[in-house]
Amino acid sequence: MARTSKFDEAQVQELLLQALETERGGIQVYMAAIKAAQNPDLKKEWEEYLEETKTHEEVLTRVFGELGLDTEQQSPGRMIVAHHGQSLVQAIEMAMKEADPAAAELVAAECVVLAETKDHQNWELIGQVALKAKADYADVLKQAYQAVEKDEDHHLYHTKGWARELWIQSLGFPAVLPPPEEVKQVETAIGASRAEQARETMIKRH
Repeated sequence: MARTSKFDEAQVQELLLQALETERGGIQVYMAAIKAAQNPDLKKEWEEYLEETKTHEEVLTRVFGELGLDTEQQSPGRMIVAHHGQSLVQAIEMAMKEADPAAAELVAAECVVLAETKDHQNWELIGQVALKAKADYADVLKQAYQAVEKDEDHHLYHTKGWARELWIQSLGFPAVLPPPEEVKQVETAIGASRAEQARETMIKRH
């Protein structure tokens, strides 16, 4: 694909600042969520995601170094991302203090979904930049994107499945735990949709 001539370097840097802050916030969100997890499979899953998120932060830190950017540079957008991350951690902590363990676990799952939704979008956009930006950015970002993309899909779609099934369980209906997304090792949006559609069949098998 041809490189675009409308490359907004300042906005690409803003995306990278927000992406790095999202990973840093995600580490804190996972640390809080793990404390709230009641299901051992979910706790194990989040422990794995925490380690992968730490790796993603390292990947982005290397990107900053290779592009000559400052990892500590602030921007209004980055400050808002930091605020969102802190708010999610506070929500989990509030739930653990005020709610019963099952409810706190559900809040934690929803907070992880919110964090991973932003994280997933960041990396989708980084992938777009890698396709269309000038060569020095494109080469660096392509390597980073390829290293992280699969993990990000996994984190978002699997945790959405966990949150849905924990909600269904809380409502008193049969739930599939671990969720279909986990059982079927979903890695794409299409796969996630198919897994959700298969849940009724999976319940009947139980």
